[in-house]
Amino acid sequence: MTMTSISAALTQGDREAVMDAVATIKAKLPFLIDLSPEERKTLPKMGDKSRAFVSKALEVATQNPDFLPRSFNLEELRKDVQLFEALYPLLLSLTQLQELVDDTCLAVGSEAYAAALQVYNYAKASGNGGGMDAVVGEMGQRFARKSRKAKNQEATVRSEGVTV
Repeated sequence: MTMTSISAALTQGDREAVMDAVATIKAKLPFLIDLSPEERKTLPKMGDKSRAFVSKALEVATQNPDFLPRSFNLEELRKDVQLFEALYPLLLSLTQLQELVDDTCLAVGSEAYAAALQVYNYAKASGNGGGMDAVVGEMGQRFARKSRKAKNQEATVRSEGVTV
């Protein structure tokens, strides 16, 4: 896979404008909620097939309200369907935007990390001296591994209820 190099900048003013736009979106949607992972698992999901089912159920209920119990709130069903249909295009658009930002962040981070690895390797290869030993040592901590013995001891201590 060929990766296109990204050479761009995001000015502080543009960043603030985007953050303001996100704040505006949140302000225009004050009813948004934050579900826990457990809540997300328990809720029935409305996909494409369910959308048609819900639409037909609303149509049936609207045309034949007499068979519904008095406690059934047809108007609330109508509002829920209308809000879902209004939010769905926003969800698609924001999901696409989020994927673009995520992919760009991943690619730029990858480019930066690859360049940093080159710097580290060049610094190591330049040999000792030049006052870089400490910095190269600090950078090398990124790649430091614990020995198997240290890992096994840590696991044993944790299993005994003692935290390290």
